[in-house]
Amino acid sequence: MVLTSIYDREAVAPMWQELVAVGVEPLTAPEQVDEVLGRASGTVLVIVNSICGCAAGSARPGLMLALQHSVIPDRYVTVFAGVDRDAVNRAREYMAGYPPSSPAIALFKDGRQVFMLERSELQQMMDDQVGAALRKAFDEHCVKAGPSVDPEKFRRLQPHRACGSQIPMVERSS
Repeated sequence: MVLTSIYDREAVAPMWQELVAVGVEPLTAPEQVDEVLGRASGTVLVIVNSICGCAAGSARPGLMLALQHSVIPDRYVTVFAGVDRDAVNRAREYMAGYPPSSPAIALFKDGRQVFMLERSELQQMMDDQVGAALRKAFDEHCVKAGPSVDPEKFRRLQPHRACGSQIPMVERSS
């Protein structure tokens, strides 16, 4: 059974488009998640995106900052909780040993998870702390030269800081 979106895709668009602006690839189907996380080589950063305030205040901005580091993962992807629910569930299967969390940020190396920031941690961190934690993980596990986008382009980006509490849920017909 395919899980349908809880939130209006257009209403949440700014919450994933800011990640796309720094090179993060949205994954919307379980097969895409398997294609990326099922590999046994390289590094992959996964963010389980969310409409909540800690995603807007720390997780997304911190990840955006971290991708401007001199060393970054080979690939960076996102799945969106409440929107692409099947893709999120599949990504969570790869995050074995951790309860479902959104937002969440995980780093995989050669098919094995090597780093995780869960919602409970992200709620207590500012964006610069998230960025610092990710940069430390990148230094330890990654080799690709960064940044993910040209520094001038990055300076012009404005993170979408709004909490999604006003995002309408999709109406279900009976």
